[in-house]
Formats: sequence, C-alpha cells, structure tokens
Amino acid sequence: MNIVITGASSGIGREVARKMAEEPQNRIFAIARNETALRSLADSCPDKNITAVALDIAGPRSLLRELKKSLSADPGRIDILINNAGYLVNKPFTDHSDKEIASLISVNFSAPAILITELLPLFSRGSHVVNIGSMGGFQGSLKFAGLSYYSATKGALAILTECLAAEYADRGISFNCLCPGAVQTEMFSHAFPGSPAPVSPAQMAAYIADFAINGNKYFNGKILPVAVSVP
Repeated sequence: MNIVITGASSGIGREVARKMAEEPQNRIFAIARNETALRSLADSCPDKNITAVALDIAGPRSLLRELKKSLSADPGRIDILINNAGYLVNKPFTDHSDKEIASLISVNFSAPAILITELLPLFSRGSHVVNIGSMGGFQGSLKFAGLSYYSATKGALAILTECLAAEYADRGISFNCLCPGAVQTEMFSHAFPGSPAPVSPAQMAAYIADFAINGNKYFNGKILPVAVSVP
C-alpha cells in the first residue's frame, strides 16, 4: 500500500509510520518540517520503505502542488492518507495572538483540507483518508480552559470529514476522523502540564495503523473517540 502521513517526525505520527513500515510491501511517505528527524526515521526502518518528505503543509500551496506532482510520478496512487499534523496553543481565549489563531486554523484545518484537495486525483476506489482530530473537538466531550481555538479547529476537521465522506461516496473514497484522548506526547504535556497519560504514542499508533488499513471496511464519515481518559 502507498501511505502518506503528515506530522511524521515525532509523537503519534512517527510511531504510525514505524508501525506501518513493518509490512515490507508498504511504501510510507512521511511528511513533516523537521528533515533531520524524518531522516532518522527513514534510516531506522529495516526495510527502507519510508521516504522522508521535508515539507511544511501549512506553507504555500505551490509546495503541495509539487508534492502531488512528485507522488503522481511515483507511486501514482495513494491508498491511505493520514492527516496527523497538529498545532496546539494553551492560553486563555482572549490572549491568543492573530498569528497563533492563523496557525491553529491553518495547521489543524485548512492545510489538511488543501492537502486532500491536491491529492484527490491520486485517490481511487478503496482509498482511505484518516483525519486525526482530538477529543477536544468531539461534540459533547469534556472541554478545558485554554484550548478553545485548538478544540474548535479540530472540531472543524471532524465536520469536514463528514462532508467529504458524503461528497465522495460515489467514488468509493472513505473519510473518517479519529479523536484521540490522553496520549503521552509533547503536545499533551503542553496542554496538560504535569498530567500523565495512560496511553503511549506507540499504543495509539498501533490502533491508528490498523484502522487506516481496515476501518473503511466498516466506517465512512464517522467521528470516532479513541480515549481511555480525558485528560
């Protein structure tokens, strides 16, 4: 399978790439800004089936067009896209700067949407797009002070997932959104300083990897909580 993963340089994204690379026939295109971290990820893979793609998905759209051009040439088809990249700011609602607000909207919502738009020609019947949301963006879940914009942008990603599932159902392209709860990542530590999480990045990655491969056999357009605790 040909698999594209954003936010792959650390945390859950890095572990998802490692997990999916355990199948030698999978080709993983790992995207993030940190080229050094991506190179170390690729070099650590025994089957050398991870391709490091140093790219800021929230940068100019021309960069995503170049990515599409590259992927169109090789491998030519995408079976799985995992939109895992995320950005979090923990501060009171009125203290967010304009730059922070723009970055939250871009990384958590606009960039994944534009990436899907650019890569759509490479999807075909059976392709699966997995958007990684958050329990903070899951309707009806417990909310926390300081995470208003983060949660709202993740909520927007969830709604986009439902809309795209309906719009592309006739083409057989599936869209689902997983909403992790507390996972012991750097982002979680920033959101909840001093609070331990009951799930490791590797544990969550194993679930996400399996869902990306098999989830579209049972789900389409679903927003699914994946949480032992919040936080």
